[in-house]
Amino acid sequence: MLGKTHHVDSEAATHQLAAEFADALRPGDLVSLLGPLGAGKTTFVRGVMRAMGYAGRVRSPTFTLINPYPTTPPVHHADVYRLSDPDELVALGLDDIREEGGVLLIEWADRIPELDDAATWRITITPDANDLDRRVIEISDCRQ
Repeated sequence: MLGKTHHVDSEAATHQLAAEFADALRPGDLVSLLGPLGAGKTTFVRGVMRAMGYAGRVRSPTFTLINPYPTTPPVHHADVYRLSDPDELVALGLDDIREEGGVLLIEWADRIPELDDAATWRITITPDANDLDRRVIEISDCRQ
């Protein structure tokens, strides 16, 4: 499952793949979620959160920048699309979250290369131009 390219054709299939991926997450992991607007990054995060036992609403952190979730380990879902300077990450406390054993799921991490380079996992989601329900989801283990 990990380190592969997957083809999904529904939100339910995305959630199932995300749930399988959630089993591999460990405290301190940083997951870089990449893909264009509307690709399904937050949908993937919803699947991870359900698998980790979170039953509440999972919202995109586009305007709040970071949403914490009380799971074990704690998960923080961030969106850094509007950030451009690595120094802005310090204000978000991302390093502190990792050091304290939290998991970071970060949308648009590639906008700040230092952040994307620090990723433990990279999830790239590419929509199919001919079928709005289909996605190609590539899961890469960056520790290898």
